[in-house]
Amino acid sequence: MNKALVNKVIETFVDKFNAQPLVVFSPGRINIIGEHTDYNDGFVFPAAVNKGIVAAFQKNDSDTSVAYAIDVEDTLEFSVDSIQPLAKESWGNYVLGVIAEIQKKGLTVGNFNVVFSGNIPAGSGMSSSAALENSVVFGLNELFELGLTRQEMIFISQKAEHNYVGVNCGIMDQYASMFGIKDHALLLDCRSIEAKPFHIDFEGYELMLINTNVKHSLSDSAYNDRRSVCESISEMLNIKALRDATEADLETVKDKVTEENYQKALFVIQENKRAELASKAMTDGDLKTLGELIYGSHHGLQHQYKVSCEELDYLVDQTKENDQILGARMMGGGFGGCTINLIAKSAVNDFKTKISELYKNEFGKDCSIYSVELADGTGLVTD
Repeated sequence: MNKALVNKVIETFVDKFNAQPLVVFSPGRINIIGEHTDYNDGFVFPAAVNKGIVAAFQKNDSDTSVAYAIDVEDTLEFSVDSIQPLAKESWGNYVLGVIAEIQKKGLTVGNFNVVFSGNIPAGSGMSSSAALENSVVFGLNELFELGLTRQEMIFISQKAEHNYVGVNCGIMDQYASMFGIKDHALLLDCRSIEAKPFHIDFEGYELMLINTNVKHSLSDSAYNDRRSVCESISEMLNIKALRDATEADLETVKDKVTEENYQKALFVIQENKRAELASKAMTDGDLKTLGELIYGSHHGLQHQYKVSCEELDYLVDQTKENDQILGARMMGGGFGGCTINLIAKSAVNDFKTKISELYKNEFGKDCSIYSVELADGTGLVTD
């Protein structure tokens, strides 16, 4: 957690509202492998990271709540007695959606003030949306003593995104952000919502993220479209979700679906298996196999699920010539955002210099490169 970020949020809150706030940190997340399997009841391998959202809260005695987003210098005023989605796309819908979902559970939230800021790179696929939702539900749970469990809170966050933002996301982002454990990744079963923590020791290697700094407009609609495809094929197979299907099962309906949709479902089945195999590779300390699985994931995302883009593919292709990089893939919903790379620590500086130059020459824009540390999940900032 970044102390300068915490101080900035507290100072802004005190300056605006002349009160000492309750402060929450909620992390972003990475996902080592297991992409688009979460909403198919499958397996994913995420971890919370040391970049996230810091939010400061306090009750107020007025008829109006005030939310202030420092990073975009934007204020939203509303009453908790008349919560409605905002007509235009806005960060405010994440806040309002959480309040609405809390109220649906028959719980009472009074009016309050909140100020927040974050250091998750924009459009990176590290799920700043889940971090914001979790920070709000966690902060309100503390402020108004709602008695919600962490499990209940992540479902409130998820439903806020479904009903107020319009993205039918799975549970991975909210889970990893809420339940993260320092120096661990979580093999999460998205059906049972149970996770097995794996202590991460990559020995002489580390995880490096490269942000394309692009986000193509297809992302949200394509995400919802792919989820719909997965659900319709599951229905055809008379199963709850693609997590229950084998490749042989899928063959039985191949003539009833388009080749494109067949490949999407096949990817999910294969990716689910890769996530399980990755946990074994980590247990065995077999980083070479883990890297191969990560490359396999990108190949499927690019050619079968078709959620990659030119910039992401270029970054992954450049790693294949470097024997100091064991694996690379796009991470997140797709059409932009980051690649995640398993790279030898000794090779990081040279590769950063080289890939930055190549990417700038190819696309006329800069990529952003950063290493992350695996962190604890959402919680109060106490010092």
